[in-house]
Amino acid sequence: MRIGVLGTGNMADALGTQWARAGHELLIGGRSRPKAAALAARIGHGARAGSLREAAGFGEVTLLAVAYEGVEAVLEAAGAAEGTLGGRALIDCTNAIVPGRFTLATDGGPGMAERIAARAVGARVVKGFCHCADAVWRMTPPVFADGPLGVPLCGDDEGALEAVRTLVRDMGCVPLDGGGLERARLLESTVAFLLGFWFGGVEPRAALPPLAVQGPA
Repeated sequence: MRIGVLGTGNMADALGTQWARAGHELLIGGRSRPKAAALAARIGHGARAGSLREAAGFGEVTLLAVAYEGVEAVLEAAGAAEGTLGGRALIDCTNAIVPGRFTLATDGGPGMAERIAARAVGARVVKGFCHCADAVWRMTPPVFADGPLGVPLCGDDEGALEAVRTLVRDMGCVPLDGGGLERARLLESTVAFLLGFWFGGVEPRAALPPLAVQGPA
């Protein structure tokens, strides 16, 4: 699969490295060409560097992996309003979370995934990979005592979802159907809530009973 990556930070590094190892072809796009080139070299496996616009138009799938404050500027530089991402599965792994408060910076309006969908003309947005830090995505694979890590995905386009499910499985994880894109804001809120526990040194799984007890009959 051809994957364009918008961003040169930790999430772009972690996810891009895993996908390149799995045999996917990557083009890293950044606002800084030297940083994009450095990341492509670090990832290896044939990864190449280019501009944000080049990365946007590169593949069947595009990963948007930048700080939420930079999303608008990156999409603008990538030509998203002009349709450069049209028809492509656009993975949104961003978290618009207020540091220290663990609340959403998007409170009172659409979630980040919906805002991105509104700015990226024709893109098939899938929210995913937003619930774990880059250290988790660097694990090979992310498997714990109770099994492989589940990755919630929210999106409206089945073709885009299936492409992202493939990328989830390629990392040794399990895709979880989170519903349509309108539910992405619930995932974003859940991540903010969980971060409050994690940063407080509390294991949030302690609040979740087993499926056999809580699930429907």
